[in-house]
Formats: sequence, C-alpha cells, structure tokens
Amino acid sequence: MELRVADSGAGFAVADPSQLFEPFYTTKPTGLGLGLSICRSIVEAAGGRIHAAPEDEGGAVFSVFWPAATPATADA
Repeated sequence: MELRVADSGAGFAVADPSQLFEPFYTTKPTGLGLGLSICRSIVEAAGGRIHAAPEDEGGAVFSVFWPAATPATADA
C-alpha cells in the first residue's frame, strides 16, 4: 500500500533527500529536525519505508509504503 502527501510550499533543496530523515537535520531556522526522523521510525517499525522528493514546480511529495497485509491464520 502507498500513501502520498504533496504540498505546494517552498520544497527543499537537498542533494540527498534521505538526509531529510536524519535526526536533527532541519531546513528551518527554528526547526528541531526531529519530525521526519520520528515519522521514519514509526513507518519502519510497522515494516514500511518512507521517501521524499521535490516537486518540479516547488513543493515536495512524501510517499509512505507499507507491505501488503496478510490474513491472520485460524490457528493464531
């Protein structure tokens, strides 16, 4: 399953978008750099992955991918 969230803000100018998810990395003057790091931890703990990409005309798109759910077994 994939969830995509896009915005039309200023976007980001990072050569390596995975750097956005590093703890304490921020592009904001008053940012702590923890929000996306926490998001990545939650998504990965659920077996998923998260990806960020700049949009061509400004803004950014964040994609979260989760593995397909498997039905519970009757013996569980």
